[in-house]
This record gives sequence, C-alpha cells and structure tokens, in this order.
Amino acid sequence: MNEKMVKAMNKQLNFELESAHVYLAMQNYFAAMSLTGFEHWFNVQYKEEVEHAEKFMEYLNDRGERVEVTGFPSPKNEFSSVLEVLETSLNHEKEVTRRIHALMDLAIELKDYPSMSLLQWYVDEQVEEEANFSMLIDKVKMMDGKGLYMLDRELGKREE
Repeated sequence: MNEKMVKAMNKQLNFELESAHVYLAMQNYFAAMSLTGFEHWFNVQYKEEVEHAEKFMEYLNDRGERVEVTGFPSPKNEFSSVLEVLETSLNHEKEVTRRIHALMDLAIELKDYPSMSLLQWYVDEQVEEEANFSMLIDKVKMMDGKGLYMLDRELGKREE
C-alpha cells in the first residue's frame, strides 16, 4: 500500500473513534434529560462509529500495514436543545463525508483499487448517515416543541 494512503486511513480511523465519542457525549446528554429513546438512538450511533473505525483497522491489518491509534480532543458535552444536538450531528457527518470523499480521491489518484472498493462502502454509508440526521431535524422542527415524547419513543425502537 502507498504510505500516503496508509497515513490517510489511519487518520480517518481515528476520526471515526473521535466521532464515536462525539455521539457518546450526546447519548449522555439525552440520558441526563431522561430522553431514553434519544439516548438509545445515539448509543447505536456510537457503536456504529466504533465499527467504522474497526473496519478501517481490519483493512489495514489485512493489507499488512500498521494501525496507529491516536488521541483526539474532548467532545462537546453541553447543548442548548435537542435541535442543536441534531444539527451538530449533521454537520459532523458532513465533515465525515468530506473526509471519505478525499480518501476516495486519493485512492483514485493512486489507482488503489482495493481501497476504492472499501471506500465505496463508506461513501454509501455517509448518504444514509446524513439522511438520518436530516430526517430527525425535520421531525423536530415540525413538532415546534410539542411531541418530543412521541419522537423519543420512536427513536427507542432503533435496532442495533
């Protein structure tokens, strides 16, 4: 594997772990508000981000490359509203998408076909991630402060 790709994938897998902690902080924000459905939904999101990091780790290991786990800044823990959490999440996912696209651009430049194959899964996954948060934002805005309890119950049914 090209060293530039290895370095970029290591950087991304660490950003996926950072993303997991972003969602873990949000999960516990909702726990403190007794919004157990949102808490559950963000716990599933947290676990997905860990799985995304593990997928990069497995790929690098399978290719005989060295995985490097690094640190990252502490996530935000306080928010002013449910809507702020969701809008922050959507913006975060847009940044993940930007980074995945940059990785794909690099794979194309390097003609690294195995990496392109792996990254296509992430490209598709990011479409789903952004759509999920956009849908939740739309629902919260439609409620105009009412019906949060019902949405909370709906989110509690998300499967892992």
